[in-house]
Amino acid sequence: MAQIPETRFARAGDVDIAYQVVGAGPIDLVWIPGWVSHCDLAWELPELARFLDRLAEFSRLIVFDKRGTGLSDRVPVVPTLEEKMEDLVAVLDAVGAERVAIVGWADGAAIGAMFAATYPDRVSVLVMGSASGGGVRNDDGVPGVDPAFADEMAAAIATQWGEAAMLGVFAPSAVDDPRFVAFWRRYERSSATPNAAAALFRSILEIDIRGVLPSVHAPVLVIQRRDALIVSAAGSRWLTDHLPDGRYLELPGADTLPYVGDRDAILDAIQEFVTGSTGRSGRDRVLATVLFTDIVGSTELADELGDEAWRDLLDGHHAAVRRAIARFDGAERNTMGDGFVVTFDGPARAVRCARAASEAVHPLGLRIRTGLHTGEVELRADDLSGIAVHVGARVCALAGADETLVTSVVKDLVLGSGITFEPAGTHVLKGVPGEWPLHRVLD
Repeated sequence: MAQIPETRFARAGDVDIAYQVVGAGPIDLVWIPGWVSHCDLAWELPELARFLDRLAEFSRLIVFDKRGTGLSDRVPVVPTLEEKMEDLVAVLDAVGAERVAIVGWADGAAIGAMFAATYPDRVSVLVMGSASGGGVRNDDGVPGVDPAFADEMAAAIATQWGEAAMLGVFAPSAVDDPRFVAFWRRYERSSATPNAAAALFRSILEIDIRGVLPSVHAPVLVIQRRDALIVSAAGSRWLTDHLPDGRYLELPGADTLPYVGDRDAILDAIQEFVTGSTGRSGRDRVLATVLFTDIVGSTELADELGDEAWRDLLDGHHAAVRRAIARFDGAERNTMGDGFVVTFDGPARAVRCARAASEAVHPLGLRIRTGLHTGEVELRADDLSGIAVHVGARVCALAGADETLVTSVVKDLVLGSGITFEPAGTHVLKGVPGEWPLHRVLD
């Protein structure tokens, strides 16, 4: 058995995240496994231990258990993609990793993509394995997981967890190895409860990062085994085609787990990609959620109150909105008369800030409208630009008093956060191509 590295804990909000650091190479590399994991037990499986040791040969390897799994805090609700990204941020900050290469599988790949788009300065390259842009297949033509198969898998996880019943899907080449099967049973039981494992599996199949892909500017290597049973090769090729700098590697085999089967082919490709690429920083362009606010009926109210009273009221409005921005870690980018432009690196916090700001100004007798969009923006010392800014402004203009409207990108990215929406129609946004389905946030 490989020597188990020391496990430490980083704090992400009020959640403890277990992590380990292995090796002392010149490159900081993060391994984000898919679905469930267990930092300590991982080193007891020779195949997985050798996989991690190989990564640590050319890097300072950072591994961690996402919240809800392994040695990290168990949580009462299924974590959102944004929360999983916050776990990664907490670990990187704890180990002093300013710029990293990321290797992620399944939802680990989605976390890596979200992080690379949101924090481009911190990612040199990204490797995405067993990954696609969306989850369960629908009628939009994007390759995805068969819905019936997804339901069958989730039901089996809930009723047969701890029996390695799903090993034939994730690692068919290992199902006849009694040693591997015995380990996997224990690994399942230690990583999560049956209910949590099933809920996490369903949430992974609902992840949709199509809106994020255009903002991932780091070089990306997508690795897929040709006959894998969950994510198809067609889905991985679609993902690659929609990345600004995506490269696709298809290998023979049906194993989803990268450390089963011909792992050396995968490791060789990872090492060459990580150590041989300089990457691009994209320093000015990041993925952000842009929030616009605006006082409803401000012109009429200013005329009614007069200049001095209006300025006093406006000061109260600004103070109330700024308290909400600070509470949800937003970055104020501009104050335009009676409205704010704010960016967030997490869409769920942006939506909650919008609702909190609306409530905060009620005691002043004011009503505001708010609109949000997530997309690529260009940050300058004194400016914020990009198509996402224009979209956010147009969405806000369509909102009514006390109303928060968001684009479909925002709605998809906060899936699982507990925030609920109702359709608000499809609109043409002035100066922005196409038609935009909007959604109203429900309190």
